[in-house]
Amino acid sequence: MKLSSSQMDSVLRPEVRQLSDLFSKHGFEIRIAGGAVRDLLMGKAPHDLDFATTATPEEMKKMFEEEGVRMVNTGGEKHGTVTARLEEENFECTTLRIDVETDGRHAEVEFTKDWQLDANRRDLTINAMFLGLDGTVYDYFDGSKHLQEKVVTFVGDADKRIQEDYLRILRYFRFYGRIADSPDNHNVEVLESIKRNVEGLGKIAGERIWVEVQKIVTGRYGGELVIKMVECGVGPYIGFPETFNCDNLRRVYKQCEELNIPLSNVHHMTLLAAGFSSEEEFVSFVARIKCSKREREILLFVMEHRDMAMRAESFKEIQDLVVDVVIGEKRNKDIALSYVNELLKYAGKVDFQSQLNDWEIPKFPVNGNMISEKGVPRKKIKYAMSDLICEWKKSSFTLSSDELLNLLDISSYSS
Repeated sequence: MKLSSSQMDSVLRPEVRQLSDLFSKHGFEIRIAGGAVRDLLMGKAPHDLDFATTATPEEMKKMFEEEGVRMVNTGGEKHGTVTARLEEENFECTTLRIDVETDGRHAEVEFTKDWQLDANRRDLTINAMFLGLDGTVYDYFDGSKHLQEKVVTFVGDADKRIQEDYLRILRYFRFYGRIADSPDNHNVEVLESIKRNVEGLGKIAGERIWVEVQKIVTGRYGGELVIKMVECGVGPYIGFPETFNCDNLRRVYKQCEELNIPLSNVHHMTLLAAGFSSEEEFVSFVARIKCSKREREILLFVMEHRDMAMRAESFKEIQDLVVDVVIGEKRNKDIALSYVNELLKYAGKVDFQSQLNDWEIPKFPVNGNMISEKGVPRKKIKYAMSDLICEWKKSSFTLSSDELLNLLDISSYSS
């Protein structure tokens, strides 16, 4: 198979031609590898280009030094990768290799000049193709055929591929969402292999797990794929509780579809919140995946307030929540509003979401100094402030500072 010149236009930038010429000049072959080839065959312009070559790292370094090409990020050399910088752009060039020994997380590699051997160590057939700079597609395991058929499967023996790196279980589900034309048309043998090897995910670092999971959650067929992962036994090894609520997760995804809320506009933690029932489950999950503080806060916020939001019948209830968070808890306004927006997506309250975006949070007319001047002890000011905020909410935010301060029962804060 050979791609047309128009298909190659998106990758044959001057810098790429320059890189190719360098390798040819020194007697080495270089091809575009992996995901970029897959994307081109799907009619998409690839975001990143990775290159495979017959040159060893030492040969590449010598060549680049002779040609005055700057090299950056030398940390990948032990795995065969040298990064060249041409015209302010980085190009990762990796020596063809085979995995000599693996422990399910890392591999000891041996360099080769055999393109098929390198393709054989890759995870999925759709990711195991190479592209020559003349447009020739080198496809050793029917990756292009599988793309056309919307089939996602491993290169060769699935058990072996998974055992080389257990993260490939999650990569399978992520690419299934990108490639397949049906949410549940999995190869039964592939799923059985995943079930046999799922415990290996326990060896994988939480950060690597999380990179894959969040993409699955908000990708095509996200809900169906998360549920299929749970059915395959993946859940406990990525931090999900044994009682992960698939029915509620399915409900939230279906609700987004019915309300025309694109998954790309919903935070992954908002969707995952549907599966968790308790703070203990939340703690175990975030400890496993090592997510960011903002992600932890969104998940916990949605879990804490979802029942209220789903019961809410008036926008006033949402306004009160915003006031509690922004004024009562003194949270950043923009962050608080983003959290409440996520909560409303979870609850399916799109009308309230629209009103929230048009609503200007009123300024609370009382501060701590005013309360102190009324004779409230310093240690009790926060309690008095909380009581006044409650009264202010009851008045629909209309009470003035004098009216609020006159409501203070100073004696109740004296003990």
